[in-house]
Amino acid sequence: MRRLLKLQRSCDRLPAQDSKRSALEGRGAFTLIEIMVVIGIMGILLALGVPLVYNVRHRAPMVQALRDVQEVLSNARARSILQGREVDVLFFPKERRLEVAAAVGMTNAAPVVDGADNPVAVNAAPVASGSGLSAQISDRVAIDMLDINLTEYKDAERARVRFNPNGTCDEMTLILRSEKNEQEGISLEITTGLASVLNQEDLQNLRSGKL
Repeated sequence: MRRLLKLQRSCDRLPAQDSKRSALEGRGAFTLIEIMVVIGIMGILLALGVPLVYNVRHRAPMVQALRDVQEVLSNARARSILQGREVDVLFFPKERRLEVAAAVGMTNAAPVVDGADNPVAVNAAPVASGSGLSAQISDRVAIDMLDINLTEYKDAERARVRFNPNGTCDEMTLILRSEKNEQEGISLEITTGLASVLNQEDLQNLRSGKL
């Protein structure tokens, strides 16, 4: 008799345990509507992110070009002050390249003559881009202006910017244009030799001939 009572009690508990298990399983599963909502949110986020990624990707070459040009100019200024001698930065506009020239008379330099009949040493072997002494501008960025001492050198084979030991330098304005026709510029402050990125107001004044 006792065995029958125990068996009956065991049978009575089974449905309750099964119902609890079913409830737990139901709470752990996702419905089709919930899955569709999640997919919809992911699609919206992806759609919003595509323009941002596109803009960043197309902006990167311009940002890198500005950073590299500033670095080369700053290193040339520092080298001139520390070594107590004139240091030149050579621009090769058609190649979209610039580098710090070696000192005249160095064994690894080949002296040439610029437009003013002044000797300038060009490195026999190109300085590695990214070293801080040389930079290669991306082919996705064009040079719209290279003005040195009020002379345009955009279409020249070579141009020179000179830094002096007292911290002064030649006047220079460089304007770059991206694939999306966005313009950015860098100028040198002749009394300090410091390079700075031009703001949009300065660029507008350059276009209108006010600077």
